[in-house]
Amino acid sequence: MGRILNARDVEAAIKGGSVFACGGGGWAAHGRMLGTAAVNAGQPELVAMSEVPDDAWIATAAAIGAPGGTTDWQMLGVDYVKAVQLLQHELGAPIYGLIIGQNGKSSTLNGWLPSALLGVKVIDAVGDIRAHPTGDMGSIGLANSTEPMIQTAVGGNRAANAYIELCVRGPTAKVSPILRTAADMAGGFIASCRNPVRAAYVRSNAALGGISMALELGEAILGAEARGGAAVIEAICAKTRGTIIFEGVVSAKSVVYTPEAFDIGTITIGSGRASCVLHVMNEYMAAANAGGERLATYPDVIATLDSNGEPISSGDVREGMRLHVLRVAKGDLPLSSSVTDPSVYPVVEKALGLDISSYALGTGEAR
Repeated sequence: MGRILNARDVEAAIKGGSVFACGGGGWAAHGRMLGTAAVNAGQPELVAMSEVPDDAWIATAAAIGAPGGTTDWQMLGVDYVKAVQLLQHELGAPIYGLIIGQNGKSSTLNGWLPSALLGVKVIDAVGDIRAHPTGDMGSIGLANSTEPMIQTAVGGNRAANAYIELCVRGPTAKVSPILRTAADMAGGFIASCRNPVRAAYVRSNAALGGISMALELGEAILGAEARGGAAVIEAICAKTRGTIIFEGVVSAKSVVYTPEAFDIGTITIGSGRASCVLHVMNEYMAAANAGGERLATYPDVIATLDSNGEPISSGDVREGMRLHVLRVAKGDLPLSSSVTDPSVYPVVEKALGLDISSYALGTGEAR
């Protein structure tokens, strides 16, 4: 039996999703808007993959762009709904349910409003437990596929005449950059529905139970908040099996928005030998000490928490802030087939000038 999502679940999804956002993953206010609209407009239903017929069509509901607060974006709840409708029209068949490409401050709730208004299910599976910069990294192993896919995108700043609707077909690696370009043209952020596949494929390639993980983490946070920030941080670490790998004051930030709709750069916490550098590509993709030794690397969860245990997005980090850096090791996370796909890493490694894939694809403890 599925589970009808309610107002309490909205807050839990935002709280848990904010940790898995890893410095990106959208906006809490945007997630609250999506979730509140959904639970008031209908009955969004969360279902496990074990309940879904093998031949059902499952698509990915996503938001594309740079969430760092550097652009004048506008995305409404109706944009997510229209993206699903465009995809169903192009597919010529109904979508049974929606997964998400990643957890995040708003992305955990990407499928809730279409579920409430269109009757599609919110599938308890994700393309990636944590947030990541490219669509390919949440494409459940489709990034290097030559099979044509359908991708739609809807949204944009209406006042700036930047509203866009588009539907494209082609191999994921070829058409995903088109949607990212559309996000930039629309103002930096756009809703999408993409890559419809049969449920049997999702069952074998997605990170199953990913939305439940965010909800359960959010409940742990909500239960600890009355006891203060230290209790919240302790609850997060206990629930995720994570550790605080660094604590200090932000001493430098150098993050810029690119035409490809990425926020790229570094954030330094501490100074001199007692420092930690966070490498940002929308999300935190790696952390290193002053000597360059890697402390954490994607697909580890890497998050910054303030003294209240509140996850702070990379775009909201300011010099002078005191932050805790959380790491959850990849071995403690369910991983999708996208994480083990070598083709998703070159664009990220080139943008950051860092080796990510040797850790993501390796089995050793070296970070």
